[in-house]
Amino acid sequence: MNQSTTTQRVQMTTADPSAIGLFGLAMVTLVASSAKLGWTDGVSFVLPWAIFLGGLAQLFAAIQDAKHNNTFGTTAFAAFGLFWFGVGTSWLIDFGVFGEAAAQAVDPHQLGIAYIGYLIFSIFMTVGAMETNKVLFIIFVLIDFLFIGLSLSTLGVAPHATHMVAALAELLIAIMSFYGSAASVLNVHFGKVTLPIGKPFGIFK
Repeated sequence: MNQSTTTQRVQMTTADPSAIGLFGLAMVTLVASSAKLGWTDGVSFVLPWAIFLGGLAQLFAAIQDAKHNNTFGTTAFAAFGLFWFGVGTSWLIDFGVFGEAAAQAVDPHQLGIAYIGYLIFSIFMTVGAMETNKVLFIIFVLIDFLFIGLSLSTLGVAPHATHMVAALAELLIAIMSFYGSAASVLNVHFGKVTLPIGKPFGIFK
């Protein structure tokens, strides 16, 4: 069996992982935004959702997307899955799980620099998302605003205002990701467009 036939067979027998990947993103951003907005307190109970939904669910989606030869989906889900593992580990360091010396040596500005790195990543992925669907494009635009807010607030630039930008963007990411997840499931399940996601812009392709 040649490689082309094998790839076609994998694509036919492997379900679209977007639904579970977007659900993972929706859950972790919903819970995390509740803390940023002051609806809940602390991040102790954000950690499980960061690890299992933000991290593992999106990494699983990335692996499955790789079987579809989907470079964009694989990269997006893997990068954001690893992001939540990184954020969760940062919280654990801050809690002193890795020792008091590590906790006392924390410099929040390093997280700000990491957020800038993810902002750069998110911007060029936003360009790519223009040729996927409009729901995914909106999610990436909101992720851009999330990282703008996180970067500036962590680096001490108008911290209250930029923190609120991040909080509201994260809540909207959760809402749009729930919608995208539902559309991925129901449109395939019912064999018709139950929840529209919008056509690609058609600018680059």
